[in-house]
Amino acid sequence: MTSFDTSPQLTQQLTQLNVWRALLALTVVFLMLATTGWTTVRQHREATALQASLSAWEHGRIGGRPLPDPHTAATRLTRFFAALTPLQRTDLAQRYPLAVGNMNGAPAALRYRANRLALHEQITVERARMRDERLSPAGQHEAGRRMHRFEAMSDARRQILAFDPEGTGRAAEVFGDLDRATRISVVVPGVDTALLTFQRTERKYTAPVGMAEALYAAERDVRPRTRTAVIAWADYTAPAGLGIDSATAMRAEYGAVRLNALVRALPGVTPVSLFCHSYGSVVCGIAARSLPDRVADIAVAGSPGMRVEKAEHLHTAARVWAMRDADDWVQDVPYLELGGLGHGEDPVSAGFGARVLSAREARGHAGYFEPGTDSLRNFAGIGTGAYRSVRCADRDGGCREGLSDTMTAGRA
Repeated sequence: MTSFDTSPQLTQQLTQLNVWRALLALTVVFLMLATTGWTTVRQHREATALQASLSAWEHGRIGGRPLPDPHTAATRLTRFFAALTPLQRTDLAQRYPLAVGNMNGAPAALRYRANRLALHEQITVERARMRDERLSPAGQHEAGRRMHRFEAMSDARRQILAFDPEGTGRAAEVFGDLDRATRISVVVPGVDTALLTFQRTERKYTAPVGMAEALYAAERDVRPRTRTAVIAWADYTAPAGLGIDSATAMRAEYGAVRLNALVRALPGVTPVSLFCHSYGSVVCGIAARSLPDRVADIAVAGSPGMRVEKAEHLHTAARVWAMRDADDWVQDVPYLELGGLGHGEDPVSAGFGARVLSAREARGHAGYFEPGTDSLRNFAGIGTGAYRSVRCADRDGGCREGLSDTMTAGRA
């Protein structure tokens, strides 16, 4: 066995060397992007299933009147649907299932019904693709996987708030009664989030559905009398793997627009808490300044950064919380931003200014929603407004400073 000098001087030199290596690597990638271009020319493609449904809606009528612009403000669409009879709302869901199922402003129950219809339509599509001889065996196998996923999602007991089968796909699912909830939580996942990873049987709590289910159960344990709803929100196109997309904010910027639209369309004025994991914290960081005041908390776990150097630069009235477990590999990612690469300061660092929470018992980068962990208990305390119950990373309880269990929105 070779012995290595572990003197403080050598350790410091090695640390500096690693930083310079990271900077050099980022600079090289940046130069490559600058010379080859950030984007490629888009080829003409046929309309997706969702686009086709929206186009049909735009040319549709009800009661002799044209339908409103599906991209108009959610408040206007809410008024439109409220003025319809139950039969008319059902008719629209049946004629334009994907459009209605993804329409912010449509009643939640109607979106669930519309998405169930859309899922059944896509099951038929994937079943045909399984037998399509023009596809490779791998393509037919993929079609089978998608069909089985859609079959599971179409279960009448599930509340699918958004569904888009295009490409790797997008989805959102609600646990609890969204219309009657007095607290709403939104789980924002990170890389490799797609329809086929929306839920998992093995390693259940590493997928958006398992994360949301665990949080919903934990919130009921913390405050059984509080009516809560939790949304597994995978309704943005997340980066696939640890590449350029995950090192930049391009996907997060698009996701932030969609997250902001979701929150603004949620029913009522109930306080909302965001729970942002991994690259999801980049989405939440970018979205922060545009989110409505009803967002009371933004909690990040395993974050590579939030695209700012300090929490105050998020320009949000929401309380900002952060946690990272001891063996999360994300701590080895360079916390810097250079030429658009990297995501800025470490949210659990003292200089960032977040309320730093305990993640005791959590393991690895994907273990924050495992039952029995401090991380999940802390999320549940935040999601129900039981702020005095959360456990801080330090022993002096500094993360709870100035908080009470009666607070809603607004950072203290």
